[in-house]
Amino acid sequence: MEMKIELVALPVTDVDQAKAFYVDQVGFNADHDHRVSEDLRFVQLTPPGSACSVVLGVGITEMAPGSQKGVQMVVTDADAARAALVSRGVECSDVDEQPWGRFVYFADPDGNTWSLQQLPPRTP
Repeated sequence: MEMKIELVALPVTDVDQAKAFYVDQVGFNADHDHRVSEDLRFVQLTPPGSACSVVLGVGITEMAPGSQKGVQMVVTDADAARAALVSRGVECSDVDEQPWGRFVYFADPDGNTWSLQQLPPRTP
């Protein structure tokens, strides 16, 4: 049986601020922004090249804003990814060198945290 993660909920306090952060600063694609009712707004955003999206909005999750911790994306170049984020005003960690990869960490305005991982070279 095949299983794929395709959508991760992000709990936020201000949907428009969060959408602007992820689209304008982090570089996600804005796929959908639909207000179904006063109690339900669905905003789907996708990192470039990803098969998995995030959803934020009103009536989406019962998690407390900022409680989604450690979502990880893989990048080809941690230095370039960090430089791109910093150039768009995202506060990031320095590149963290580990035997299992090179990492950059950042948080959204609510405190949901992310890591970017550059995988180590494969050894034969």
